[in-house]
Amino acid sequence: MQRGSEAPLRELTSAGFSFPRVRARRLRLHPGVRSLVAETRLDPSMFILPLFVEDGLKSPKPLRGLPGHFKYPPESRELVELVSRALDLGVRSFLVFGTPSMKSFEGAEAWSPQGPVQRAIKFVRAELGWRPVIMADVCLCGYTDHGHCGYPRETPRGVLIENDRSIEAYGKISVSLAEAGADFVAPSGMMDGQVAAIRSALDNAGYTEVGIMSYSAKYASGFYGPFRDVMDSAPRFGDRRSYQMDPRNRLEAVKEVLLDAAEGADIVMVKPALSYLDVISEVKRSVPWLPLAAYNVSGEYLMLKAAAEKGLVDYETVMLEILTSIARAGADAVITYHALEAAEVLKSGKTPF
Repeated sequence: MQRGSEAPLRELTSAGFSFPRVRARRLRLHPGVRSLVAETRLDPSMFILPLFVEDGLKSPKPLRGLPGHFKYPPESRELVELVSRALDLGVRSFLVFGTPSMKSFEGAEAWSPQGPVQRAIKFVRAELGWRPVIMADVCLCGYTDHGHCGYPRETPRGVLIENDRSIEAYGKISVSLAEAGADFVAPSGMMDGQVAAIRSALDNAGYTEVGIMSYSAKYASGFYGPFRDVMDSAPRFGDRRSYQMDPRNRLEAVKEVLLDAAEGADIVMVKPALSYLDVISEVKRSVPWLPLAAYNVSGEYLMLKAAAEKGLVDYETVMLEILTSIARAGADAVITYHALEAAEVLKSGKTPF
């Protein structure tokens, strides 16, 4: 119960708003009635499907850590067919991640016109035009030999990640993705000022129409393991706790979101989703006018897949329950590996509720 709701409830009860005159179950007795008065509604158009491309592949490669998902060659019919299938199911938005053939300290492949994500975007655009909403991850961890989201530097305090030099690279990456045809760039590095640097770079290059979906409240989480395995993007030394958020903090997420909004973010994000529903709710309550995405991450996806494989849960029921909980908490969009499966269930008209 939300704070402040007890007094109105007492007033209603004293006015006769109680059993047997009021029977709350009347609105729960039939699936049609439940759907009619449901407070939260899922629709495939609110899902964002992650896509993975890798240089040098000859054919799609199944992902051990993400069962049911593949890495694709950047210019492949299979990738276009996947996007087409998603569009037919009502999933319109896609978040693209890339793995280069060669990594380096600078991670220059991240902003190369011939980078895997850039080539994939151009290929999908040539085949499908502007029907899909294409978002592209902006970070360095998958492109660098050290695996950090920014550039490490030796200091008297030990190795620190350089903030300002890193966000300069984010600007270059973002412009290259805009040139390729991205609708949105999605900075995930959690560097201070990353949104402002990217907005400035995009505007100066003439891409004022390209939006920014910022990983505003990205927590230092153990739920990213399967994704890092897929992308070979785990840090080679240390960890990311000096730049990703402390899981013990909730209100700090609001500060991060407000900073990103002031710098020009069009959509903000909370990541992960399932263990941070309270943060999603707090952000939406505090900044209701700003579109909010939540990332239902790889570890959350794999836990459900593993439980379903063992016959411990009904997969479709729990999948929709999880996605509904994320939307109910306040997310306007959900980045999820369940996107196609959930869209298929919703399109069929089946519901566990």
